[in-house]
Amino acid sequence: MPHHGNESDHSDARRDDDNGQKPVIRDKRKLDPETGAARHTAPEQPAAGAEAEGDALSQAEEILNGVEVPAAESVAQGAATSEAAELRNDLLRLQAEYVNYRKRVERDRAVAGEMAVVGVLNSLLTVLDDIDAARQHGDLEDGPFAAIAAKLENALKTYGLERIDETGVEFDPTVHEALIQQPGEDIEVDTVSQVLRSGYRAKDRVLRAAQVIVAVPA
Repeated sequence: MPHHGNESDHSDARRDDDNGQKPVIRDKRKLDPETGAARHTAPEQPAAGAEAEGDALSQAEEILNGVEVPAAESVAQGAATSEAAELRNDLLRLQAEYVNYRKRVERDRAVAGEMAVVGVLNSLLTVLDDIDAARQHGDLEDGPFAAIAAKLENALKTYGLERIDETGVEFDPTVHEALIQQPGEDIEVDTVSQVLRSGYRAKDRVLRAAQVIVAVPA
């Protein structure tokens, strides 16, 4: 029986011969020419790159499956909690700023009120000097003017006005102005012996120092 080869085998052989290379004959027949039994073709093995790519995809899939994705409800709840905390901090900061502002306004108002009172008292010091001079000359011993002077002095005391006119006390340069110094007897420190013009203070503020004569140790 004549042997008929596959046309593709002869074509491959001719192409290899045309290129100047030794022809390579590949037997792709599915039947064994000697026994006539069918040949079993070995399954094609996957390329090394394809196998590596498959392993990488499997590993990536396992990693993704192992990651715990938070539920949408948990994410929304966490965002709401964070926003509420931020709003609370803003509210506390605004409250602290308001408290500081209110304290500053109250302090400034108190200082302004005190300065207004001091201004009025200073403007009345010359009037009080005239009352003192009239009293020393005996013009305010009795009568309506004496009553008016007493009411004015009592009204000014309600605003914290105090007279500085004591004698026999230690000389204090913060409240006394020494006009004359003279030797004194039986004293160990500089002492106010006479007040020439009364001084005044309003609470802790000295409005005017008292003009005095100071006795010094001999």
